[in-house]
Amino acid sequence: MTGHPQDRGPARITFIGNATLLIEYGPLTLLTDPNFLHRGERAYLGNGLSSARLLDPALELSELPGLDAVVLSHLHGDHWDRRARRGLAKDLPILATPHASRRLQGLHGFSRAVGLPTWQSETLVREGRQVRVTALPGRHGPALAHRLLPPVMGSLWEFGAAGAEPEVRLYVTGDTVMFPGVHEIARRCPDVQLAVLHLGGTTLPGGLLVTMDARQGVEMMRALELPEVLPVHYEEYGVMRSPLADFLAATEREGLGDRVVRCRRGERVAVGPNGAVAIGGPLRGER
Repeated sequence: MTGHPQDRGPARITFIGNATLLIEYGPLTLLTDPNFLHRGERAYLGNGLSSARLLDPALELSELPGLDAVVLSHLHGDHWDRRARRGLAKDLPILATPHASRRLQGLHGFSRAVGLPTWQSETLVREGRQVRVTALPGRHGPALAHRLLPPVMGSLWEFGAAGAEPEVRLYVTGDTVMFPGVHEIARRCPDVQLAVLHLGGTTLPGGLLVTMDARQGVEMMRALELPEVLPVHYEEYGVMRSPLADFLAATEREGLGDRVVRCRRGERVAVGPNGAVAIGGPLRGER
């Protein structure tokens, strides 16, 4: 892991659990893939499938600061759950896939849900700071199998002063497997400081792999020439078959271990132009 404490910021990431991140940049505060189910509660994955959560989130929904927006990679019960649906304000901006935004508006009453087609962007500005979020391609499963699952997007986050060139670029993969579109991301988004990898090797009945396992995570690192990665989305549900230890062992074997940012649930990572550094916790009582 590169970076030093004096390089902290300008963006700060709190790992709440699964794929849920609180991302703060100056006065801007955003949340990804809100999953606040408790241990033992089941997430519904569609087509009659569900999986019980194995770990509690590091924060409760009620403990979050005020949010400017949510970025939702796709509509699955471990990324958008019933606690989020009931607890988030109906007028909160939500950036999502067109599929998800239609359902959020029509079925759940979230009036400001915005659908971002691939490569389209939405910019949020507050007090002279901005973050531009661009939808990137993702594929939630191999070959044609992803068509049985909700459409998914990755996202590029570009942080900087309003109207100026970005200072920091962050890539959040969303629930994807390796597929040819990753190489287009590499071509269009060459200057990413940190990538958040959705791992876990989520495996559905019949052995269908629908998120990256350790091997594919390493392939992603090499394909994008990523300087640093933050692994998330592992060991939270029974359908996740590839633990963090497998990914850490794979990166060590491939000589990439020093590129992995270690951040446990409830801890934080600061990301600046010179890289990322874990800054620990605790969280409760600080806000």
